[in-house]
Amino acid sequence: MENNQITENLKAHFLRLYQMAICDDDFSALELKMLYRCAEERGIPSKNLDEILLNPINFKSSVPQTIEEKVDYLYDLTVMIWADGVVSPNEYSTMQKYVVMFGFLEENVTAIVDYLIEAVRIGKNKSEILYELKN
Repeated sequence: MENNQITENLKAHFLRLYQMAICDDDFSALELKMLYRCAEERGIPSKNLDEILLNPINFKSSVPQTIEEKVDYLYDLTVMIWADGVVSPNEYSTMQKYVVMFGFLEENVTAIVDYLIEAVRIGKNKSEILYELKN
């Protein structure tokens, strides 16, 4: 995938993932591997991810619109915070902010974050989560 084909939304997603990885002041090798694995799964070469991280955009204006995209991105963020097997208070709080930013109701934020963390902890994939949320 050439860099000019990477959408602003996807660039914003990787910047959020990076921000999530560093928010607990313990940027681990597991989190770094997760970041590059996520890029690889989306067909983004390492050099393009490096460029995204070195030349950030204003990602607050790039918010996913569909429920599928929101869950996809929140799932990745949850995998990132669970990469080291520990969810720090900063990671939890940052996750809550992203749920709000993505347009979910304030009263549902904690339940959504707790559900996603538990789902990732027990090994559910994105498809299973989307299915559960829609049914």
